[in-house]
Amino acid sequence: MQTGSTPRDRIGVSASGLGAQARGGSGGLLPEIWMQDGAKRVEQALGRLLCAEDDGKTELMAAMRYATLHGGKRTRALLCLAAGALAGTPAHMLDDVCAAIEMMHACTLVHDDLPAMDDDVLRRGLPTVHVKFGEATAILVGDALQAHAFLTLASLDAPGDNRIALVRELAQAVSAEGAAGGQAIDLSLVGKHAGLDRILAMHGMKTGALVRASVRMGALYSIADDAAHAALYAALDRYTACFGLALQVADDILDATADTATLGKTPGKDAAAQKPTCASIMGLQAARQFALYLLHDAGEAIAPLGPRAEGLAQMLQRANLYLSAPYA
Repeated sequence: MQTGSTPRDRIGVSASGLGAQARGGSGGLLPEIWMQDGAKRVEQALGRLLCAEDDGKTELMAAMRYATLHGGKRTRALLCLAAGALAGTPAHMLDDVCAAIEMMHACTLVHDDLPAMDDDVLRRGLPTVHVKFGEATAILVGDALQAHAFLTLASLDAPGDNRIALVRELAQAVSAEGAAGGQAIDLSLVGKHAGLDRILAMHGMKTGALVRASVRMGALYSIADDAAHAALYAALDRYTACFGLALQVADDILDATADTATLGKTPGKDAAAQKPTCASIMGLQAARQFALYLLHDAGEAIAPLGPRAEGLAQMLQRANLYLSAPYA
């Protein structure tokens, strides 16, 4: 992968999108403020968008809210906001975009937890959706969340071309070339030996594709992916390829080392299911060093973008802390 070199005057964007309230006296972004504010914003947007009343005969909407409104680090929404700041987009204009991304992320988690998939009974320290509401409802929750994500993007107060670009980006992220295809490969490898290259390719689809979409969607709201901005998107794509893979490697390490209280879900699932992972192939220490290297490489990718990419850089700092002192 090569670093994209993008002169500031060619990008023509501002880092003001995260808001003055998230800046310190020296003008630098205060991560603990803008990240908390961003997580709160997406929580409020999800509550607003998923507010339809059930008719009393089903629990579908209650289950959809349960799947989306019970915590999480909101990493993908924060990446979207950080990329939006790079593009000069005010945070409030990305509220619904972030909510759509988190709906889609929740959809993948609900389906991944199903007995036919990863068969887990805990998520974020709570019973998984199929445990609490039943397997049939959980399948419908995933389906409905996906539909609501696209409805949300289609209803944005933005030019038609922008909305189409955002819808296409999210659809591609969960397609057979993205998360769905990655999950299919993951299931096909259970109980089998696999080379590291195969594992990395699978992670790039199952986890990395939605991370890539989250960053690109933050930028696409205001900046088209065209020849004039090719270097910018090349830098963002390298950043997300490294960051998304690092997140999955970290998850593999936690699955092998953390307890239920720390992890928020059942630990040791990969080993019990005989799934090959980076941690099992490389060893825990080598996997941790590999993830740290990936985060360093992600930082190198956005270095040419300068202060405008401060939010993206701070997401790397948070991930470094996550790897240095793992917690859920």
